[in-house]
Amino acid sequence: MLDRRHRANGALGWAILLCLLLLFPGRASARREHLTYFPDTAYELNVYKIRGRKPGKTLMLIGGIQGNEPGGFLSADLYADMSLEKGNLIVVPRANFYSILLNHRGPHGDMNRKFAPAPPVPSMEDRIVSILKKLIGESDYLLNLHDGSGYYYPKPISKWRGPTRFGQSIIADCEEYTIPGSRRTIRLGEMAREVIREVNTHIENELYRFHFNNTRTGAPDSRHKEQRKSATYYALTHHHIPAFGVETSKFLPSIDLKVRYHNLVINAFMRMFGIIPETPGFRSEPPALKYLVLSINNDTPIVVRPGERVMLRSGDSLYVSHIEANYERGLSLDILGYGELHDFRKSFCIRRNTAIVVRKDHQKFAEIPVRIHSRGQPVRAPASRLPQGTYLVVEAKGYRILLGQNETLELVRGERMKILDLYPPSPQTADVTVNFKGFVGDWKNNTGEDRGYLIDTGSDLLKRYSLAKKGEVWEILASRGEEVIARFLVRLVPGH
Repeated sequence: MLDRRHRANGALGWAILLCLLLLFPGRASARREHLTYFPDTAYELNVYKIRGRKPGKTLMLIGGIQGNEPGGFLSADLYADMSLEKGNLIVVPRANFYSILLNHRGPHGDMNRKFAPAPPVPSMEDRIVSILKKLIGESDYLLNLHDGSGYYYPKPISKWRGPTRFGQSIIADCEEYTIPGSRRTIRLGEMAREVIREVNTHIENELYRFHFNNTRTGAPDSRHKEQRKSATYYALTHHHIPAFGVETSKFLPSIDLKVRYHNLVINAFMRMFGIIPETPGFRSEPPALKYLVLSINNDTPIVVRPGERVMLRSGDSLYVSHIEANYERGLSLDILGYGELHDFRKSFCIRRNTAIVVRKDHQKFAEIPVRIHSRGQPVRAPASRLPQGTYLVVEAKGYRILLGQNETLELVRGERMKILDLYPPSPQTADVTVNFKGFVGDWKNNTGEDRGYLIDTGSDLLKRYSLAKKGEVWEILASRGEEVIARFLVRLVPGH
């Protein structure tokens, strides 16, 4: 799902690039590319490809594959804006934006354990991993940035310092790796120790110094066999490139220190790989909202600043189209009580007091009150409609999803789903039928009630009942008798 804005601007981008080549031929090889996958969703994935002015090797940085490790994704964020004199970078600052929003390691499982072969019906995390795999295939080196528990040390020192901890270590899956069918050996331990020697000269506190952690992932007696499903093991064994995990400690006293130590390690590896920067930078100021741009009832957009409030009549629609803050990446917007975690560029019918919450990653830094006033005639829903805030509970992608009225569930064609129920249950939903138009659960007794059936979206749906009969979007209708009282949508997309 490549960002359509990116593709739409492709022709213009190439025209600008051609002009630059003509005007500045000596700078022709330097360029940057920003790709956005699953835009304006809680799974938004931003990829930054930076090419240096002189050719060289490509280093890939992955941050935020586990959402409660901010040192890694905040450090990777800094390299997305870097210019290079030589070599290339592929930067994925927030590989698992959904888990970052929740400040959780992985609410649907650890994404860094999903680099084994993808399941027949991939989840959203699996789809993101498939993109990461392709990017690893374009790289010569990989650094996966983490924050780990305690302080790693080769010998046991205390409960939080010893060989079972990960913080302040550079991790490799083995000491040396010989590429099958060749005599080439990748000396991972030697490379890591060289970087560690350089980095530790900048760290005065002995507790905070880095050590090499060989997890011996592929060994029969390894204590870390689960890491055979990790990004570094995949990069090493499938693409035969040097790959390291970089772990700062979660116990460090400040986020600035975590980011600084990540930067020291990344910069040392860049020097080792011959990747030369032009303009590195560091930002540690707290996030601050400048203003929001929003529309009420699709009218002319207005600007709302911190300290102001939004006044609506009951039933007015609200749509936020722009967030202006002192950071560009990692921003999300939540209209409390409506939609999901990320409500940016989504329209909602507002019927009660609420607030617009703005976050950078999991940190809330602004809140704009939204208030219902009584001026004019309020817009009321017909009594027969389902109450606002009634959701359809669907089981898909390995977990339960709440689908708001008129919202769209996007699935890969062939994924299975099950309609469970309406939530919350109430007297107004007791006599409601939930029907997936185009699906028949029981051909002998088709009552139109489709809750409880396992639906294969690749084989169980009748194309003629899809919208416009294109086989792309289907309706799920909640009805009382002949009257449709709520509508939900399912869109099918091709797999990667």
